[in-house]
Amino acid sequence: MSIAFLIEKLRGLAARESSLFHAQLLREDRARLERLGELARSTEDIETFKRAGRRLGWTQGDLRTTELGAALDELLEAVFAYANGDDGALQEARIETAWQQLYRFRIERLVGCLSTPVPKPE
Repeated sequence: MSIAFLIEKLRGLAARESSLFHAQLLREDRARLERLGELARSTEDIETFKRAGRRLGWTQGDLRTTELGAALDELLEAVFAYANGDDGALQEARIETAWQQLYRFRIERLVGCLSTPVPKPE
């Protein structure tokens, strides 16, 4: 799944989402991914790209973005590689997997900060 396809998928999900909260998160994610794609196409150095890519508001004010660590880095690296010529099916699958992992991890953190901690089921 290319980043453009992922953006369109999020656009469709947000349009059909019944939860106002979740629809807003999807719209914000779509905007972040659009900025990330633009950034990847305009940045030649991966480290510069990753520094800028970590400051797109992945968490409120990016105050907890460092907690996303490896999950965010995997997405950033996959998007950068795709935008810089490694645009085959394997790279598209890498983007999709990285996005799913980041989304799940970030939502766990977001919901976790709003609720009383409960142990994960075994």
